[in-house]
Amino acid sequence: MGLQDIPAFSGLYSHHCPETSSPVRENLVNKHEPNSIQKNGLTASIFAVLGRLVSRKKPDGSTRTEEEEKVHNWLYALARTEKNLAFEYVQATERGLSFKEADKRLKESGPNVPLDYTFPRWWQLLWNAFFHPFNIILIVLSVLSFISNDYLNGCIMLILVFISVSLRFFQEFSSSKAAMKLSEFLKFPVKVQRCAGRVIQTELIVQIDQRDIVPGDIISFGPGDLFPGDVRLLTSRDLVVSQSSLTGESGTMEKIADTKEDEMTPLLELRNICFMGTSVISGSGTGLVVSTGSKTYMSTIFSTIGKQKPPDAFEKGVRQISYVLIGVMLIIVTIIVLSSYYASHDLSDSMLFGISVACALTPQMLPLIVNTNLAKGALAMARDRCIVKSMAAIQDMGVMDILCMDKTGTLTMDQAIMVHHLDSCGLPKERVLRFAFLNSYFKTELKNPVDDAIMAYVYTNGYRFDPSKWRKLDEIPFDFMRRRVSVIIETDLNSNDGNSRIIDRFMVTKGALEEVIKICCFIEHIDRGATLPLSLEDYERIIHLGEELSNDGLRVLGVATRKIKVEHNGFDTANNEKVESNMVFLGLITFFDPPKESAKQALWRLAEKGVKAKVLTGDSLSLAIKVCKEVGIRTSHVITGPDLELLDHATFHETVKRVTVLARLTPTQKLRVVQSLQTSGKHIVGFLGDGINDSLALDAANVGISVDSGASVAKDFADIILLEKDLNVLVAGVERGRFTYGNTIKYIKMSVVANIGSVVSLLIATLFLPFEPLTPRQLLTQNFLYSVGQIAIPWDKMEEDYVKIPQKWSLEGLLYFLLWNAPLCSICDIATLAFLCFYYGAYTTSETNFFHSAWFIEGLLMQTLIIHLVRTEKIPFIQDVASWPLICSTVVISSIGIAITFSPIGKVMGLGKLPLSYFGFLVVLFLGYFSIGQLVKRVYILIYKQWL
Repeated sequence: MGLQDIPAFSGLYSHHCPETSSPVRENLVNKHEPNSIQKNGLTASIFAVLGRLVSRKKPDGSTRTEEEEKVHNWLYALARTEKNLAFEYVQATERGLSFKEADKRLKESGPNVPLDYTFPRWWQLLWNAFFHPFNIILIVLSVLSFISNDYLNGCIMLILVFISVSLRFFQEFSSSKAAMKLSEFLKFPVKVQRCAGRVIQTELIVQIDQRDIVPGDIISFGPGDLFPGDVRLLTSRDLVVSQSSLTGESGTMEKIADTKEDEMTPLLELRNICFMGTSVISGSGTGLVVSTGSKTYMSTIFSTIGKQKPPDAFEKGVRQISYVLIGVMLIIVTIIVLSSYYASHDLSDSMLFGISVACALTPQMLPLIVNTNLAKGALAMARDRCIVKSMAAIQDMGVMDILCMDKTGTLTMDQAIMVHHLDSCGLPKERVLRFAFLNSYFKTELKNPVDDAIMAYVYTNGYRFDPSKWRKLDEIPFDFMRRRVSVIIETDLNSNDGNSRIIDRFMVTKGALEEVIKICCFIEHIDRGATLPLSLEDYERIIHLGEELSNDGLRVLGVATRKIKVEHNGFDTANNEKVESNMVFLGLITFFDPPKESAKQALWRLAEKGVKAKVLTGDSLSLAIKVCKEVGIRTSHVITGPDLELLDHATFHETVKRVTVLARLTPTQKLRVVQSLQTSGKHIVGFLGDGINDSLALDAANVGISVDSGASVAKDFADIILLEKDLNVLVAGVERGRFTYGNTIKYIKMSVVANIGSVVSLLIATLFLPFEPLTPRQLLTQNFLYSVGQIAIPWDKMEEDYVKIPQKWSLEGLLYFLLWNAPLCSICDIATLAFLCFYYGAYTTSETNFFHSAWFIEGLLMQTLIIHLVRTEKIPFIQDVASWPLICSTVVISSIGIAITFSPIGKVMGLGKLPLSYFGFLVVLFLGYFSIGQLVKRVYILIYKQWL
């Protein structure tokens, strides 16, 4: 800790260093302070953890959390009180803390980091990834396979489990590492006032690390400094602060120490409170640190990281399927084992057959198919300039039906473009532009995009104002008390006789309209070439014109001049109020952050695909409405953040559902809007943001989307990163997401239908035959061939109508689909059973090999052809043909299955040759299956309005 022996604030403070507390202080702190120093830190942490464990209610966004409420009440209490009384709130004095007291508080409150969160260890993440019902099923079956000497099948299932667990662990571990980076977000030295000495108290300015700041510290700051905690200002001089880290907007805010606020002022607009993570643009001052670490406003933003995200609908659905399969497996396998044992009286063979049936019932390729699908989708999205960090987000992107986005940089170009240069009557005048240009050209301090926009407008439109003819004499820089900037310039003019030198000297002022007109006593009527006194009528007309332009979403500045007599060579600019007076009002200039040309087209394409857009911005409502109108977003229902705070629970949800533009939002309000849409509206929400202030909403959204140029924290928490800040890139991502989701759902439905139908047929055949319909080896081989054939599904195509609208996961829909289609498979199997028994007489033990061969071929071909019936709502092979990889897979697997019965491998497996008449029967059987299946499909679509 660097100690500088520099006496500070000498003579200003006379109190002793705080080592004890008074009853008054205790009452104030206990009533208002959220992180009272006397509260035991360990006890508080324990109660906080217990509270998280007990509270299982999903946040719906309608109300602030308890932690947020505490922080809000605490900061408002300090903002409403006199600054001298603030010392009582934090048990400090005007001289600062002693080193001993500061060390004591640091031990009690802990390091000053904005996130008080215990991150899960790697082994906890690994356990969470492993403990999944589907993984448990595969592991149990693999163990049973090893016990029954079926090593190949056991190894395959363990490999699939390894793939699934590894991918899930990697994603969650990456997300956890991103959250940990927040603890390193703020690291910088801070100038703090401390007092030292046992006999003679001495006030010192010391420089310490931000992590060592504690409540009660007095800090001093200047341009470029970051605030290490929430601060109640004590002194301020022309202090201007950037809150872009919290609001996402590039605007700045003036802060004043000598003021008292009320509860009606929005939190981020409190002028005597500075927030952790915000920075000083200009000016200086001192402040009292009132909150640090997890008790700051910034902590309310980041404390929900990793906690508020709702469970993934697809993952939840897979778990539900797993539970259903476990229940069906236990029932059917138990019946089959008992039936087989009753017929053969061989328990080991019956158990082995039961294990084989259980394997046949399990969609073993689900992890591989899903991850292959996602990997393929991720590669395709990378070609579309989308980098996928969390592959599961591809599916969520496909089902996303609401996209929340910021305005700046997403809908607009994030730059100022000059629009108008008008006189006091609203008419374009070049003289207004000339002096605005000269002001921007000659000013040297605090250059901003507005000055660049003025000069760009002049140069690109061919104006020739020739600034080389002018000389700058002095400048009164911009400050946020005056909100204007002035330059004093002069030029040489030739006299009529051409011999003498004439000098014109002007003061040119540019700034906020109300501040510029306040220093004007005259108005120039450019058309008449006359300068007249500024009347009340002129004043009202100019203000009304400015309001109309502002309501159109334009930023309005005023321009004024004053001619200075040349003989006054010595002018004093130290007194700004005296120099900037008696000026002549010239006119107004306006600026606009134009919408991107591609935004309107992209939003239209998203709307066509069933994705509604909502704009969540920290900017003004009028500007947000202007931009939204330009890009085609409806603005009939809008609201601001302060108005949103006044709504009750029910009205909040209804309002969020209805409005399309939400302006002046804080980061926590953005979070609550996202949560409301998810919980109350049952929507799949995407959030597009690029600032630190967006991190909270990015993490809570179903799909967090950032851009490559965004803040590093925002990119850490995003699921998808766009390499171009263009909504058209996002449209391509939505299309790819639906394509991927569609093929995944296609596999799940056809796999469940085929497996359930096949197992039910095995159960029926086992009950009626004196032998097993297939041996365990034959059943596992059939199941393996069918599973390999499904690997080509990720390369299948999707129908255009399917990707036009969001498709949501529905377990109920899957069950209905199963009930309609699985019985059809079982009917075909039973028809085969009847044909084999009555036509060929293959129901005796002497015909076991023939029956096994026939049942093996029929089952394999049936399961393979189910893919083509289920994959499309059209007539397969006629109206719609699968992709060539899937066609090739079907042909190859079917050929291999048939060839096995004619090969030496078939003899080893107990299979034999089949007569041609049986293959003729299969042709008739499958034609009937496709015909009846198509009829069932049409009726199903007629009732449920969809197929997949």
